[in-house]
This record gives sequence, structure tokens and C-alpha cells, in this order.
Amino acid sequence: SFAHSVLAGLWALFSLWHSPELLSDIQDGYSVSGHLLVCFSSGYFIHDSLDIIFNHQSRSSWEYLVHHAMAISAFVSLIITGRFLVAAMLLLLVEVSNIFLTVRMLLKMSNVPSPALYETNKYINLVMYFTFRLAPQAYLTWYFLRYVELQGQGAFLTTNLLLLDAMILMYFSRLLRSDFFPSLRKGSAGRDVDGEKFLID
Repeated sequence: SFAHSVLAGLWALFSLWHSPELLSDIQDGYSVSGHLLVCFSSGYFIHDSLDIIFNHQSRSSWEYLVHHAMAISAFVSLIITGRFLVAAMLLLLVEVSNIFLTVRMLLKMSNVPSPALYETNKYINLVMYFTFRLAPQAYLTWYFLRYVELQGQGAFLTTNLLLLDAMILMYFSRLLRSDFFPSLRKGSAGRDVDGEKFLID
């Protein structure tokens, strides 16, 4: 996950920086780099889904499987039609944010006594979440609802986008509760209602 976040995030960032004219044509803009990026990320999501299934983690990681199924189906449609590749590149900017989410998870899992490092990453993570996850997602949702015809592939991608909006807001609320409002993390019986699995995607 960390390797994919670094490669895909920086790849998407570089591709859009190198060819900013793509942003003027989100529906039909095309670049070989963007096409290969979507293929690469599709392969990762397929691999990660199979890894979850074969290691009998489907029940505890069902949110991942739903997220991956949405990503795979959307990306395959983009690869086949060659349309909305720029939208996929914008969505994959989220992987820049995932770098810091994954570092957060690794710090929690390793139990390394480094509160200063965790605190620093916590605030960087929040900034990256807004910049590379919430902002591109909000822009694409606005764009699709305003400019994309709600039929065929457009309707399918818009539905996927709205479902992803709901998931991202759910993950964001969990992140805020866990890192900035820890008193809200416990259920009435003292159980951690958040769990750990949400920290990557």
C-alpha cells in the first residue's frame, strides 16, 4: 500500500504538472502517462483485493473490498473507452495523502515511542487530506454533477463518485475522532468503535 501510494501519488502529481492542459478537458483529455497510471493502479487494486480474499480477511476488510470494487470497475471502464482519464488522474492525487495515512498506521502498529514524529505526521496528514483528497474529490463531484450527462458511462461514474464521497467523509470523521477528538472514540461499553483498518484508504 505504501509503495503504491508513493508511486501512484507522485506519478499523478507529475503527470498533471507536466501536462496542465489536460485539466481543461476532463472528459476527453488523454495522455499515455495517465493511461498507464490508471492501468498500474487497477492492477494494484486487483492484487490487494485478491490478497484480502485469499488471506481470509474479507469480513474484517469488507470496506476495502467495496472501495476496490468501485475503483476497479470505474478504472476498467476508463481504460476501455479512453474517456475521463484526467478525472482518474485527479482522483489518484489522493495517493499523496495516503502516504501520510500509511505512515500514521505504521507508527501505530510498530509501537515506536516517538510521539513527536506521530504529532508532526498528524498535522501534515490533515493538510494533505484536505489538499489531495477532499479538494480534488469536491471539485470532481461538482464537475460531474454540472457538466457530465447522467447516462451510460457518465451515470455510472457519477454514482461511483457519490458513493466515494460518502466513504471519504466517513473516513475523515474517523480520522478526526481518532487524532483530534480522542474522547469521542469510545463506545458506551468502552470499545474502540473505529478499529484500525480505515487508516490506509
